[in-house]
Amino acid sequence: MTIWRVQRPLILASQSRARQMLLANAGLPFEAVPADIDERAIQQQSGLLKPGEIAALLAQEKALFVSAKMPDRYVVGADQTLALGQRLFSKPAGRAQAAEQLRALAGNTHELHSAVSVARDGKLLFSGISIARMTMRQLSGEDIRIYLDTAGDAVTTSVGAYQLEGLGVHLFERIEGDHFTILGLPLLPLLAFLRGQGLLGV
Repeated sequence: MTIWRVQRPLILASQSRARQMLLANAGLPFEAVPADIDERAIQQQSGLLKPGEIAALLAQEKALFVSAKMPDRYVVGADQTLALGQRLFSKPAGRAQAAEQLRALAGNTHELHSAVSVARDGKLLFSGISIARMTMRQLSGEDIRIYLDTAGDAVTTSVGAYQLEGLGVHLFERIEGDHFTILGLPLLPLLAFLRGQGLLGV
């Protein structure tokens, strides 16, 4: 018995383990098919500067790219941006950049803009965005060194050099926003859309 009412599973246009975990925990059968797009080129060509608009555009482009190759399938695209004021962050290239990002974020509140889109047959059906506000505690140079030593290469796989579901939780003093938004997939609006389409049994 499954709550998914369609014979073929959902497509997730992402390799993100966190996003895959969220769908799996929600009982949704899915296949992960990464979108082979140049995110930075798309962002630059768009001329968009607001983090929410950038996340929404990239989520849409991922869903549309994969859905164009997989007829009659519902494809979910997602993207997340991190902004500290006007500064946008990308995944750190290495330990030195991760340390620099943590120094900038420490003691400040930044925003995570998480976007989700659904496409089918190359047409966009749904797009939504959620925001989480994350306040990082003050960190000394020694705090950052110990964290980077302990977390290892994982710090280069997420913007801001942290994964809240792992060791990154030690960096924060306050969080405003839901768990799904923080992990990069606004699950509640996605489920509401799928339910509205008659794709879910509950």
